[in-house]
Amino acid sequence: MQAQEFHARAARVGFDWDNIQPVIDKIFEELEEVRSAPTPEEREKELGDLLFALVNFVRWYKVDAETALRTTNLRWRKRFSYLEHSARQQGRTLQEMTLPEMDVLWEEAKSLE
Repeated sequence: MQAQEFHARAARVGFDWDNIQPVIDKIFEELEEVRSAPTPEEREKELGDLLFALVNFVRWYKVDAETALRTTNLRWRKRFSYLEHSARQQGRTLQEMTLPEMDVLWEEAKSLE
């Protein structure tokens, strides 16, 4: 939420790009910096920069980043609960299942939305 407020404030005074392409370019730049970070501390810094750039990208589409992420979190939680429930119905735990088996259940959960 704070990042989106910072971006909006900057845009109001003209500190913003003219179109979305530089925003997209910045995301890829930050992603590459994450990939090439030499230390965990540097990687953490670059991941913060990447998240900040992604929030700006979301702002360009006039979407509230906090709402979008909360909605995704809710969908993910429902899907994961479906996995857990389905595994229990099969008399298994998720730890006993393979990733491809869990992926099948994940796709089932998505189809129920």
